[in-house]
Amino acid sequence: MNYTIFDTPVIKTIARWFSIFMLKITGWKTEGKAPQIPKFVIIAAPHTSNWDFPYTLFTAFTLHLKIYWMGKDSLFRWPFGIFFKWLGGIPVDRSRSKNMVTHSIEQFNKNDQLALLVPPSGTRSLVTRWKTGFYHIANGAEVPILLGFLDFSRKVGGLGPVFTTTGEIEADMKIIRGFYAGISGKYPEKSIDTQEPVSEEINA
Repeated sequence: MNYTIFDTPVIKTIARWFSIFMLKITGWKTEGKAPQIPKFVIIAAPHTSNWDFPYTLFTAFTLHLKIYWMGKDSLFRWPFGIFFKWLGGIPVDRSRSKNMVTHSIEQFNKNDQLALLVPPSGTRSLVTRWKTGFYHIANGAEVPILLGFLDFSRKVGGLGPVFTTTGEIEADMKIIRGFYAGISGKYPEKSIDTQEPVSEEINA
């Protein structure tokens, strides 16, 4: 995987203290801790706002969590592409979702350590069903899923339990989405109803 801010000496320390400071002055707290396992997929939910990105990074730095995250390929055009990749970004062509899942599984197989952040909604716009790309990546790579969250109602960013997939996607998704009941994004009206059926679309 590409070299990121999480690998950069001095800068990563400064970034952590800056993150702690920013969370404190904005009234945010963190919950949970990074699991002591080498590889896992992280759910990023709910995803309703551009503010999710900085608060996710602040939370990751504060909790000593080195992450890679997926973003639409248009974000990585010149001149910002190098910068976003340095922040841990991986460009995704959403028109080729199956290839994205396959590529992600290959990265897990190639790397001894990898924490990959994947939002189940895939977009900050209003959606009614969770996409299942994150699930297929975790299940295909045989790695667990870490339930990450940003709760704007409580101003808490954190890490929940680690979930191991069984291959029974409907049953597993019911458990996973149940964890997010009561967790509110910045714009709750854009949040997915956790009782809605999952989407067969797999793109992140």
